[in-house]
Amino acid sequence: MAIGKGSDFKIYEEEFYGGMYEKVAQMTNGFNGAAAGTIQLVAKELKGNYEKESFLKGLSSLITRRDLTSIAGATDIAMTQDELISVKINRKIGPVAQTLDAWRKIGSDAREMSFKLGAMIGETKMQDYLNTALLGVEASITAVTLNNVDKTGATPDTLTHTYLVDGLALMGDRSANIAMWVMHSKAYFDLVKQSISDKVFEVAGATIMNGNVASLGRPVLVTDAPALLESGAPNVYPVLGLAVGAVTVTESEKEEIVSEVVTGLEQLSFRVQGEYAFNVGVKGAKWDTTNGGVNPADGAVGTSTNWDQVATSDKHTAGVRILVN
Repeated sequence: MAIGKGSDFKIYEEEFYGGMYEKVAQMTNGFNGAAAGTIQLVAKELKGNYEKESFLKGLSSLITRRDLTSIAGATDIAMTQDELISVKINRKIGPVAQTLDAWRKIGSDAREMSFKLGAMIGETKMQDYLNTALLGVEASITAVTLNNVDKTGATPDTLTHTYLVDGLALMGDRSANIAMWVMHSKAYFDLVKQSISDKVFEVAGATIMNGNVASLGRPVLVTDAPALLESGAPNVYPVLGLAVGAVTVTESEKEEIVSEVVTGLEQLSFRVQGEYAFNVGVKGAKWDTTNGGVNPADGAVGTSTNWDQVATSDKHTAGVRILVN
């Protein structure tokens, strides 16, 4: 009876990474240019658990009235610095294990398995990037009191175009900074229904997703991310209006994926395992290294007190948040 060997079933690196990078290329359409620059994905190797960048804070009284009738001494204005801090989040892939016999029984070969596994990892990885980024940016905006509006007690309590205007109004003369809406599908379809009811021009066409009349000239990212649903009775749906550069995901460490044939069991098995890390940084905020700590879990990333505002003006933060049911 033929006995399978390790050489009969292995990952073909070209096919594995080909599948993963193809799927990554498809999924990154939700980042960078397609997201109007609000959710950015970059690659940059970073040492340690945080990335820190210092900057000079704005001076609120830099220019004032000069009194022509006085020769009194003038008070110096001190220049101060603060820092933007992104936090590194470490992830593992798998381990995924399967007997060699199982693949033989379905008539599949190692090349197909490698390509499909790579695609699965790529898709899941990009979804995790987006979900974690939204946890961080939603939590950071929550902490900016003046950038939040609660419509859960209003009539209606679901998303309307008027409420989008109310959200933009939180930015005042900087409302043009809001470049994209991000919302749960529930909130989005409530807006669609209101558009149909109000007979918004060409609402049945492409204008909603393209961001014309139905979304006040801004594109809409519809995703059922955990950050956009607060379970309750009733549920609450945070709708985010994001500024350019609101949140950045940085692929900050080289990904490592290894594979091996496992012996010593009743059947030969094949195992794949990997590791990678990425940083999340939010505009106008720094990660609280004391309260938030190193390598935070999702719950910590989504905790508003773990993101400290460093921007002098609320208008220079990541955006606005509208709460609806």
